[in-house]
Amino acid sequence: MAHAIALPEVSEVIRVLAADATRMNSQLLAAALERDKHFEVLDPVSDARGILAAVAKEKPAVVVISAELDDDKRKGFEIARELHALHPETRVVMLLDTSERSQVVEAFRTGARGVFCRSESLMSLARCILCVSEGQIWANSKELRYLVEALGEALPLRVVDTRGAALLSRREVEVVRCVAEGLSNREIAQRLGLTEHTVKNYLFRIFDKLGVSKRVEVVLYAYSLGGVAARHNGDGNGKTLRPVVTNKSAPQALSQFPLPAAVSRLVKA
Repeated sequence: MAHAIALPEVSEVIRVLAADATRMNSQLLAAALERDKHFEVLDPVSDARGILAAVAKEKPAVVVISAELDDDKRKGFEIARELHALHPETRVVMLLDTSERSQVVEAFRTGARGVFCRSESLMSLARCILCVSEGQIWANSKELRYLVEALGEALPLRVVDTRGAALLSRREVEVVRCVAEGLSNREIAQRLGLTEHTVKNYLFRIFDKLGVSKRVEVVLYAYSLGGVAARHNGDGNGKTLRPVVTNKSAPQALSQFPLPAAVSRLVKA
């Protein structure tokens, strides 16, 4: 049986803008969200121009955007990318008809902080909005696996600080690559000709430099920077994982990337 997801504590009402594919759908979505006491729902919109204008004027904390806008199945991604550039403080949840790999990966690359499939419940959407408003990432295990698999298509890893200086040594980058492939400490030691104790020391230094605390955080950090080659099959037991992500410890220069640089914990859904 799945475990309930603990909702984050909310200190103030969250301003939310709903933007579905049609005006009627936007109104229905807004009306449903208004029932939650955590939300102050703004007047709904359903077109690209209206979304940009509403965000600039009303400053919502979270915008729920349909991938399809203005009769264009990809317009929502364009608007999410533009919002990320113009209003990085506003978090975007991308509303998808289906959790297809290409759409999930593209949504996060545009700067979205969560993806939500229409087949899920409104209660789950409320949880999604609450988590995203707290600086976390919302994705299930399948969607997370898509992101990890996308590492294999990304550019070589280059981690730099705010001055452009390399944060990780060549050997540390090699360890990160091994972690992204899902290797254990013993397997990393065998591949790199090190002792397990030395691998642990490398990992502690990597965690400290990147401001993370777990191996999966290193994988997502690498993805957020353009990535490393990886082979990873999720949690391996078929259970849904909700990665809860915070970027409080991320170097300032990395705030431009779609995924936050630090992952606080994984919570079983």
